[in-house]
Amino acid sequence: MAQHELDSGIGKGYRTLIAASPAKRMASPDEEAISAADFPGPDTGFVTGSDLLIEGFEGP
Repeated sequence: MAQHELDSGIGKGYRTLIAASPAKRMASPDEEAISAADFPGPDTGFVTGSDLLIEGFEGP
């Protein structure tokens, strides 16, 4: 997500979603890439189309 989206009229809504997420922050580009690269593995062969919701969890 770009800064201009956070600064736009819907930025407050984005900030609310971020605050409600488990990690309470946006993912870095590297974290998103790792999640996307791991998703199309051999165990996900039945998935033919989907939105990949990356809502990070930061463990203890």
